[in-house]
Amino acid sequence: MRMTRELEGYMSALNHPMRAEVETILVALLSSDADIAAGVKWNAPSFTWKGEDRVTFRLHPKGWLQLILHRGARPRDGAFTFEDPTGLITWLAKDRGMIELKDSATVAAQLSSIVAISRAWMLATAD
Repeated sequence: MRMTRELEGYMSALNHPMRAEVETILVALLSSDADIAAGVKWNAPSFTWKGEDRVTFRLHPKGWLQLILHRGARPRDGAFTFEDPTGLITWLAKDRGMIELKDSATVAAQLSSIVAISRAWMLATAD
């Protein structure tokens, strides 16, 4: 898999109630496309598309997960639209969204949608 040593070490040491779900999403998304890789950004697992950071976990201290869909560290100017047919995204800005995953049942039920929307985001935000 295309996972950095830093992320491998991070995952080995991770103590979070939804660690198994983080691993499930990591494996599913990495398996979905050869151009997706994973590392650590903002002290959490993060996915890159052809080397550009695009989807980053936020491991909430109260025990749930968020996936932050972004176009890099800072919002960008210019027109940008993205359709979310799943309804999973909560928009934080015009080019930054969040998928909140409160429990393992939600991750299991929505895994294919999480992978599809994350891949679509990476394609839509490719430079």
